[in-house]
Amino acid sequence: MPPHHVAVLALDRVVAFDLSIPAQIFGHQDERRRYRLTVCGEQAGPVRTSTGFAIVAEHGLNTLRRADTIVVPGIEDDGIPPQPETLQALRAADRRGVRLISICTGAFVLAAAGILDGRRAATHWRHAADLQRRYPAVEVDARVLYVDDDRVLTSAGVASGIDLCLHVVARDHGAAVANAIARRMVVAPHRGGGQAQFVERALPERSDDGLGATRAWMLERLEQPLTVAAMASHAVRSERSFMRHFRAETGSTPLRWLHEQRILHARRLLEETDMPVEDVAAGSGFGTATNLREHFRRATHTTPTAYRRTFRAPAAAR
Repeated sequence: MPPHHVAVLALDRVVAFDLSIPAQIFGHQDERRRYRLTVCGEQAGPVRTSTGFAIVAEHGLNTLRRADTIVVPGIEDDGIPPQPETLQALRAADRRGVRLISICTGAFVLAAAGILDGRRAATHWRHAADLQRRYPAVEVDARVLYVDDDRVLTSAGVASGIDLCLHVVARDHGAAVANAIARRMVVAPHRGGGQAQFVERALPERSDDGLGATRAWMLERLEQPLTVAAMASHAVRSERSFMRHFRAETGSTPLRWLHEQRILHARRLLEETDMPVEDVAAGSGFGTATNLREHFRRATHTTPTAYRRTFRAPAAAR
């Protein structure tokens, strides 16, 4: 089976960091049996970046006709839509069912093509109000790291593009492969899309290392019915103080963070063990197979059984 073709569309004044994210994740030599990366522009040749130097796009828009996934990195937005030919090529890809991904202000490009109409979408919080004003048919979410709307995925700015691309790898090849790429890149292996973009670290009230010990304690007890009261008791804080500090340190509420870790653990168990789905549900804290199926489908767009069928064989080979 040929590798999945990822085309990165580098438009004029592309954000170099955003462009480097799919290049590192999908284009690294370790991933060439899974992905084939192509960088294209509106035409082949030099493309200016937002930081003053140029990169060379070896291909033009025709590459988009052969892509399985198209990634649109952020651009230095001046309010002028891309060329009509570019928008037409993106609309044609959308009609073919190609997976479309934007990073940061790349959402403006997908929105200009009408692809985000009626969809929830993310972009950098500094640009969210402008995106909503210019494209009112888009449901802009300024809070989250990324939005997975099945075939159309959008991320906030800068490092959240890494989170989204790792999420895509996990969808394609399982959590173990995504975690291996994260280790190679020396980044955190999993931040859920619902996590807040802007994490304010509260001034420490005590000379400790925050709530890291309590999060580790929670990870050791995923199968147990943990309450905020129990978490706060372990942290030796009031519930109100615990909730405030947890959000400040992670950008998420304790229960949402716990839910994301349970989903991640369920994925690992499905990939790496032969445990029955009922035991996976119990071991990851969802209690019953019915609860696991409901939450797992919402998080991954598939069922536990289908996920295992897709990823169990590669995991066993590893």
